[in-house]
Amino acid sequence: MGWKAKPFYYLLFALITVIVLIPMALVVFAAFKPTAELSASSPLALPKSLYFGNLEAAFVKGNILTGFRNTAVLIAVSVGANMVLGTMTAYILNRFDFRFRKLIFAMFTVAMIVPYYTTEVARFQIIKGLGLYDTLMAPILIYAGTDLLQIFIFLQFMEKISVQLDESAMMDGASYFRIFRSITFPLMLPAAATLAIIKVVEIMNDMYIPFLYMPDKDLHTLSTALMTFVGERATFWNELSAAILIVMLPAVLIYLFFQRYVFAGLMDGAVKG
Repeated sequence: MGWKAKPFYYLLFALITVIVLIPMALVVFAAFKPTAELSASSPLALPKSLYFGNLEAAFVKGNILTGFRNTAVLIAVSVGANMVLGTMTAYILNRFDFRFRKLIFAMFTVAMIVPYYTTEVARFQIIKGLGLYDTLMAPILIYAGTDLLQIFIFLQFMEKISVQLDESAMMDGASYFRIFRSITFPLMLPAAATLAIIKVVEIMNDMYIPFLYMPDKDLHTLSTALMTFVGERATFWNELSAAILIVMLPAVLIYLFFQRYVFAGLMDGAVKG
């Protein structure tokens, strides 16, 4: 990079930073303003004093604790099932050569290419036909399904696990399931942990699936709890902003604490041993 180009890049990065931070600043300022001050002042004006009534209203009116509980259940069950299914799929595709192996790869690829909304009607009918509509099992079943990105990352890790380990275990009488459980899966934990963190943040941020499949108020998640503050005739912006801060905090903390493991896991999985 030439010295003449550096000011341009610095200006570009500063502009991008401002564009990203302005919406966040609007939310933070509105969260600590009472309704009268929010209506009378500029959205970018600092609060005259810190008003915590919006945070209290967010917890009570938005039933945030119920959202935390439901979100925690979704994450615990679906992420666990997702990791097991993903690693088992990668193990089978990497270690076994069978007739429909390429067809399965093609099906995963097609599923990623086809827009999700074109198959949403069929998926909704399946969930409803199974009697899972308006239950926690509906999004759990959807989130538990693996995807192509996971398969490729797990396959890259599988390439670094020597087949000789499997052969040695088989000579000692171990079954395929025992080999996967005792040898393969423990060695794939770095990749599983990386993808689990990504999946947790994805589930916490997703509003579409919980809103569509769990309309019951008692089944609200952290994301769908925000809809409580949006009415047909009025929106309580200060209470909504406070609820956004509460909902956003866990995902931000997870990212800050685990970002180095995510990047390290993705880079490790992208390089074959």
